[in-house]
Amino acid sequence: MRSDSVPDVRYARSGGVAVAYQVVGEGPRELVFVPFLSSLIALWELPAMRMFFDRLSAETRLTVLNPRGMGLSDRPRNVTLEDWSEDVLAVLDAEGIERASLFGTADSANACLLTAATYPERVERLVLDEPFARRVRSVEYPFGPSEDEMLGFLRAVRDRWGDRDFLMELAAGINPQWADDQEYLDWFVWNHRQSSSPASAAEFWRMQIGTDITDVLGSVRVPTLVIHRAGGRAAAEYVSERVPGATRIEVPGEGSSPATEPVIEAALAFVRGEAPRVVPDTVLATLLFTDLVGSTAIAAELGDRRWRELLESHHAAVRREVARYRGTVLDSAGDGFFCRFDGPARAISCAREILASAPAAGLAVRAGVHTGECEVSGSKLVGLAVVIAARVAALADTNEILVSQTVTDLVAGSDFTFQERGLHELKGVPGTWSIHMLAD
Repeated sequence: MRSDSVPDVRYARSGGVAVAYQVVGEGPRELVFVPFLSSLIALWELPAMRMFFDRLSAETRLTVLNPRGMGLSDRPRNVTLEDWSEDVLAVLDAEGIERASLFGTADSANACLLTAATYPERVERLVLDEPFARRVRSVEYPFGPSEDEMLGFLRAVRDRWGDRDFLMELAAGINPQWADDQEYLDWFVWNHRQSSSPASAAEFWRMQIGTDITDVLGSVRVPTLVIHRAGGRAAAEYVSERVPGATRIEVPGEGSSPATEPVIEAALAFVRGEAPRVVPDTVLATLLFTDLVGSTAIAAELGDRRWRELLESHHAAVRREVARYRGTVLDSAGDGFFCRFDGPARAISCAREILASAPAAGLAVRAGVHTGECEVSGSKLVGLAVVIAARVAALADTNEILVSQTVTDLVAGSDFTFQERGLHELKGVPGTWSIHMLAD
């Protein structure tokens, strides 16, 4: 295929990472499609996907991107779902798009879900094709492969990625309706060779295995359509039942390719609907609480003047770190801080820097991080998530960062390591909560 038959590629910058994307069509609605593991150029070489793009771009201004870690975008290590969400926002910003509908399929659906929950003011509608809340089954989520099966697959990816037989077998498993179509099989092999190296493919699947977006689903407040075939019904029902007001449609066919007429028609009919007039008053946010340990004793030893100077220096240092990681200080009453971040990885990194710098000033800090749905009240965030974050921080010992299970699920694929700190009852919060300590 000649290169001039493929739309030109542009690049957005997302935290120093180059994110490749294409824009086609001149329709009145903005639609962003986040594809499965792929190369932007190779996608257009499969007739079914070209038809898919042509149909969508006939009614919309369609943007297609390769999130970091795949295809034509940079391939850093330790890619997370939060990174993919940031890549979507970077592309919107690069094109000057205030709001767009997002279309995610299988592997990419969770990135679109996270984006919609975190930035509802930027997302008009959400289309999810064959979504799943987590890749690995559990007692609470009895769908999909076991952890042992996925870890075995991960070892095969590390050893055999790029091998024709391995990729053809994977192709037939993903889309059995095309298992005898040699053109599709050949395309699948070359697309996946171009999409990632063996190392980046292993990074991709490691993230997929560790991700669990269950706790985010209830925070989505934009109109959402869930599309699936019969084979994906259970996982799709699980997602649609937990996203408030979601619509679920089962379409005929096998496999997980979005490039079918029923999927296209369902998606376009949904995107044509009138966008909501009011931005939701709730948002998914990551909350960081920090607290000085033993501050009363230090203040008594230093005296009022020296303690005030030390506290002012500490406050300035914390504010610098929060700004560096693109957070917002919501409150700094006493000697503690309450901060908001758009994603958990930045909150953890910020907390780590705050704790690391405190001993040089003769101080000790503890911190807690939680991600959850918050109500927006003016410039403040309120709700149960705030209480949970504060309670998690209160459990921390000196020089410890504790996080909730939700946080560990969302940073799967990162270089953070955690140690389990058991189940805890948090005062004023229903149920028991699994708490983890940042180990590095």
